Amino acid sequence: MAMKRWIAIIVATVLIFISIGINALSYIFTRDFNSIFEEMTASGVGYSESVIEPGVGMDRIAVLSLDGVIQDVQASSFLGTVGYNHQAFMSQLQDVLDDPTVKGVVLAVNTPGGGVLESADIYDAIRAIQLEKEIPIYISMGGMAASGGYYIAAPAEKIFVHPETITGSIGVIMESVNFSKLAEEIGIDFNTIKSGPYKDMMSGSREMTKEERAMLQEMIDDSYNRFVDIVAEGRQMSVEEVKKVADGRIMNGRQAIEAGLADEFGKTGDVIDALKADYELENATVFEYATLDNFSSLFSMKVQSLFGRNVEAELIGKILTDYQAPRMMYLYGER
Repeated sequence: MAMKRWIAIIVATVLIFISIGINALSYIFTRDFNSIFEEMTASGVGYSESVIEPGVGMDRIAVLSLDGVIQDVQASSFLGTVGYNHQAFMSQLQDVLDDPTVKGVVLAVNTPGGGVLESADIYDAIRAIQLEKEIPIYISMGGMAASGGYYIAAPAEKIFVHPETITGSIGVIMESVNFSKLAEEIGIDFNTIKSGPYKDMMSGSREMTKEERAMLQEMIDDSYNRFVDIVAEGRQMSVEEVKKVADGRIMNGRQAIEAGLADEFGKTGDVIDALKADYELENATVFEYATLDNFSSLFSMKVQSLFGRNVEAELIGKILTDYQAPRMMYLYGER
């Protein structure tokens, strides 16, 4: 049985490579050399505009999607781009800022949050769009818009949720694994040479000291206070009001509206309609950013069609994107 399975895998692999070759030749003969070279050497942030709803005139509404853990890891592999692409998303926000025809933005958010720095990058870009262009940004929360996902949503003019949306989780977390006792039981010794007493802070090879915990707690508190201030400013709430629900708790859409963290129920289509009605943009063209179908995506598309987005593929993606050192995160869920 095992031999038959391996033969089937080998045959399938050969067939998929033949298919890739045929598609590659077709791709090459239908495009000029310069465009192919540019796509092969692109940095992976390529995208194009795709019209969702045609309109009349020059006014446009941009729909951006933030899907996945917010982290800047340049995560690409033979399985394709893995999860959220921070550089591509930041480039889209810059395009919105630079485009005089864009009169409003709908940001669809589906994320458990992510890195403190990356979340701050997005927040700063959103505020620049609001302040420099003076155009509205509406948020459409998907299944999850927690922690860093809420951080970037807070400054929006309106936040829409689904009753089953998981949001909130306002706070900061930093974790590491201490496996020193396990190592001691199985006879593993650690030889650490360091320049100062705190150089191996949060190392998994030893217990954390009280002094180290106090240092890290101060860092966490600073980031937490910035988070609370951002929510208070964006939602026009007092710091005291925000802190009543900024203890890391999650909430559903109804609870978020009742807590003042969201405005209305609605899906992305409803959010687009609301933005049009609120800002007299009924005739605006609605477009979204779509990933370019370039040469580099050809192989990953064929591999995924062979193996699927299965557990093994997702595990490889997680290995490629996980950080190896503890870091502060605006993140809810598995770490």
